[in-house]
Amino acid sequence: MGWWRIGADTLAGGRFVVSPLAETVAALKALRAGRAGHPGERAWLAEHLAAYRERIAAEPLDGLLLRAAISATWNADFLTPTPPGDRERCFEEEVAVVRATEPARALADLEVTLAGPVPEPLASARDLPGRLAELLEWVWRDTVLPEWPRRRRVMEADVTARTARLARDGWAAALDELCPGKTRWLGDGRLQVNARDYPPRSVDGGRLLLVPVTPATGWVSWDVEREGDERYAIVYPCAGVLADGAGPAVPRALAALLGPARAGVLLRLESPLSTSQLVALTGQGLGSVGRHLKVLHDAGLVRRGRAGRSVLYTWTEAGAVLVRAGRAVPEEAV
Repeated sequence: MGWWRIGADTLAGGRFVVSPLAETVAALKALRAGRAGHPGERAWLAEHLAAYRERIAAEPLDGLLLRAAISATWNADFLTPTPPGDRERCFEEEVAVVRATEPARALADLEVTLAGPVPEPLASARDLPGRLAELLEWVWRDTVLPEWPRRRRVMEADVTARTARLARDGWAAALDELCPGKTRWLGDGRLQVNARDYPPRSVDGGRLLLVPVTPATGWVSWDVEREGDERYAIVYPCAGVLADGAGPAVPRALAALLGPARAGVLLRLESPLSTSQLVALTGQGLGSVGRHLKVLHDAGLVRRGRAGRSVLYTWTEAGAVLVRAGRAVPEEAV
């Protein structure tokens, strides 16, 4: 397994970062795989997969480049640059780093990913970084940007939930849950970052960045070329309940009793969620969600509790009974 040694100071300085480029790379990987990682991704994939395949068919070299840059065990480093961490960059700033990669460096990265020489015609192709940047720009512009506000809300909601877990249970518990099956706190300052047989790496003295993405994928990256600015990133998938934008179907009986929007809020609270998470999940405004929560709380259907800086809401026993009763009513009886 691959693991990092992380000191207390590095953990204390760790921060969450939203990266439009990481989201775009994750979307590209989902398009390349051709399958949805969770139910909320199915409609997006159905809308864009045909256009992606048409583009790859029209540019065969792009297909060869992707097969070389993304393997089952590694991503070419120039495809996944580590975010700066000091402030959030826009997509154009981030993809410029990919485009500026020296061609020789790109070929060296591909050799690592392929575990061998780069085959023709890639080896003699001109400006592979520019070609990859153009493909990423297409994925961003045509498939991610139109729904970026929703994706961003989901990521911010995920960060809220994980920050609350961090405040409540500490770094070991928060890191344990980032990528189930991949990341695991091993104790003694050691974090497993993947299940591959890679040598350990010391992260002491660097900055630890945690980067959420909505597709069900993840990876690690680092940038240690500038002394004093060593950065290590763990890109991880948002929690399933957040990433699945479809959400539970609202029973007609419950919608008739509470109104469809308020019923939708109540249905989501089987697990504790914050107001900002509910905004991301439902697409309703902050004011609307706040009013629904007040009514549900005053009616004794939800309770609230504090986790760190976040206030989380969940069902009371009465709320759980009401949801179960609403689901039990046959639709034709409404």
